[in-house]
Amino acid sequence: MSSPDKVPDMIFDSPTPILQFLDLAAAVAFAITGALVASRKQLDVLGFIWLAVTTGVGGGTVRDLVLGVPVFWVVDPTPVVACMVTAVLVHFGAHLLESRYRFILLFDAFGMALVAVAGTAKGLDAGTSALVAVMMGVMTAALGGIIRDTFGQEPSIILRREIYVAAAVAGACAYVVMVQFGVDRVVAMGTSFVLAFVIRVLAVRYNWSLPAYRGREGRDMSGE
Repeated sequence: MSSPDKVPDMIFDSPTPILQFLDLAAAVAFAITGALVASRKQLDVLGFIWLAVTTGVGGGTVRDLVLGVPVFWVVDPTPVVACMVTAVLVHFGAHLLESRYRFILLFDAFGMALVAVAGTAKGLDAGTSALVAVMMGVMTAALGGIIRDTFGQEPSIILRREIYVAAAVAGACAYVVMVQFGVDRVVAMGTSFVLAFVIRVLAVRYNWSLPAYRGREGRDMSGE
C-alpha cells in the first residue's frame, strides 16, 4: 500500500488532460503577448521566439519548481513548440494589427485567467492548503507578465493602476471555494476563468483600481 506522501508524485507523473490543456493554452496566450512586445521593439525572429517562449512558460516553470513537481514543458515540450510557432506567426503578421498594445492587454488577460486557475488546481492536486494553492495561481499569473515586461524593457503591466493581481486572486479563490463545495472540477475551472478574465477586461475598459496609498508627511518622532 502506497504512503500518503507519495500521492503528489503519482498525480504529476500523469498530469490530467485538463491541466495539460490549460498549461498549453496559457502558454500560447502569453507567447502572443511576448511576441507582440518583440514587434514593438522591432526585434528579429529569434528575438520573437525568445520573448514568446520565456513569457509563455516562465510562470508555469516557477510554479512547478516551487511545488516540487516535474516542470510541465520538460515532461512534454509541446508548449515550447507551440510558443515557437506562435512567435513566427506573429513575426509575419503583427503589422496587420491596428493596436498591438490593445492585443497585448487582451491576450495577457486571457493567459492570466487561465494560469490563475491552472496554478491553483495544480497546487491543490499537489496536496497544498487552499491558501498556498491560491498563491500558486496568483504567482503563476503574475510572473508571465513580469518576465515579458522585464525582458522587453516595457513598463510592468503589474504596476498599472487597473486591477490585475486582484482579478487573479478572485479567480483562484473562486476555484478553491467551488471545489470545497463539491462543484464539478471542469465547471469550477470554467467559472473561475471567466470571473478572472471578465474582471481584468472590465478593469482595463473602465479603469477600475483598488484604493491606492496616498503619500503624506511623516510623523515628527522628535517628541518636541
